[in-house]
Amino acid sequence: MFTSQKKIQKDKGLEPTEFEVTVAQALFDLENTNPELKSDLKDLFINSAVQMDFAGSRRALVVYVPYRLRKAYRKIHIRLVRELEKKFSGSDVVLVATRRIVRPPKKGSAVQRPRSRTLTSVHEAILEDVVYPAEIVGKRIRYKLDGSKIMKIFLDQKEKNNTAYKLESLSGVYRKLTGKDVVFEYPASDAQVAA
Repeated sequence: MFTSQKKIQKDKGLEPTEFEVTVAQALFDLENTNPELKSDLKDLFINSAVQMDFAGSRRALVVYVPYRLRKAYRKIHIRLVRELEKKFSGSDVVLVATRRIVRPPKKGSAVQRPRSRTLTSVHEAILEDVVYPAEIVGKRIRYKLDGSKIMKIFLDQKEKNNTAYKLESLSGVYRKLTGKDVVFEYPASDAQVAA
């Protein structure tokens, strides 16, 4: 129990759930057994973990990491996700930084909230976390007659091997985290159209 406790730190002294302890134990095991990740995982921990089920047989494991450690996690992102997907077979692993949305200040208040704490900014940052390591190269918003809207996100072709198999899970995770519908695609390049 002590081994997994140092890999998860919850806010306000809350006790981790059984599933979060399982994910923390998997991180601890990776640190001890994988020589590539040992030095990188030594000082890293998580805030929480959630398993999401979607229509069909798709499942996703969303791991919340502290905002200040997100750059360290991005260095080892591809290797860490690959190893966690082996341990939790059948689940697509998504690492998301923990961010906080602050309400707009009251009328007449002199306090200003940082731009990075607005709803729009946090949702944009979550979108970038969900699709990482792929980069977003384009966005389109499609408005339907019934008033709903769908965002089309175009991802860079370079990371197609790492993200193509889990696009359905990524859109489901983003929908559950933000409530917005999104569709991920890879743009057709001129070379592919000509062939």
